[in-house]
Amino acid sequence: MSPQRKNLPQREEAAEEPAADAGEAEAAAEEPAAEDATADEPAAEEGESAEHAAEGADEGHAEAEGGGHGGGHIEDIDFSFEGPFGKYDQFQLQRGLQVYTEVCSACHGMKFVPIRTLHDEGGPGLPEDQVRAYAANMTIIDKETGEERPRLPTDHFPAVTGDGMGPDLSLMAKARAGFHGPYGTGISQFFNGIGGPEYIHAILTGYTGEEIEQAGTVLYENTAFSTGSIGMPPPLSEDLVTYEDGTPATVDQMATDVAAFLMWTAEPKLMDRKQVGLVSVLFLIVLTALLYLTNKRLWAPHKGKKLDT
Repeated sequence: MSPQRKNLPQREEAAEEPAADAGEAEAAAEEPAAEDATADEPAAEEGESAEHAAEGADEGHAEAEGGGHGGGHIEDIDFSFEGPFGKYDQFQLQRGLQVYTEVCSACHGMKFVPIRTLHDEGGPGLPEDQVRAYAANMTIIDKETGEERPRLPTDHFPAVTGDGMGPDLSLMAKARAGFHGPYGTGISQFFNGIGGPEYIHAILTGYTGEEIEQAGTVLYENTAFSTGSIGMPPPLSEDLVTYEDGTPATVDQMATDVAAFLMWTAEPKLMDRKQVGLVSVLFLIVLTALLYLTNKRLWAPHKGKKLDT
């Protein structure tokens, strides 16, 4: 093979040399591109490492904030409706309704709550004319005509749907548990209640003011949320509403009032249930005493006697 290559004409070798030079030029042109790609690979790896590190930091931060067990910091609040003899504070429910109407209703609906219940005893107790006026401020599509009309007291609160809208709040106070007993025994719930209103209060007051950007989304640090951050911006600020009864509208006060109101929307018959439960317990106590006395009277003549053998 090598002797034949030596006998090739000179012009063929001369023709091959420019081709070789062109190949070397192409290789030389490709080398910077390869070097750029090689330089880009560490940058990409560094970007991925930074992203994973940021995710790990966020997960660690969320675990630290949430206690590492899926729950944030929830404080017990002495609500008036707690305990076997507790009942709703009518004025607090009215303030909570005002906070929901002026602040929360823009993003959260209450589709399971009839507007007429605002007049019910044990609830906000609004006069019928105020309930009608309140309902008329909201609209609904009439099923018969297909046209929009003002709502009536017999209609429900509207449902709020769409991108960026929050969950329905009708049953939120029962859907969330702020306290958890050890291993699900329910001991903590027995003394502190389920803690749904406390959870709502903690979410509304748990903002730290810090913002966290994650995957192009801005999250707001919240000590009560299980992951340590939440997508909902802080909804409350000092004096955001003006209470008609003159109560100072602090963030804590507004959060407490709306939490109590949402407990009422989730349990509007709570007072009736407590009353029935109390009567049932008293009935069982009396029945137990009567059965004991009856048993004692029936068996008294036979006790202490020996059986005939």
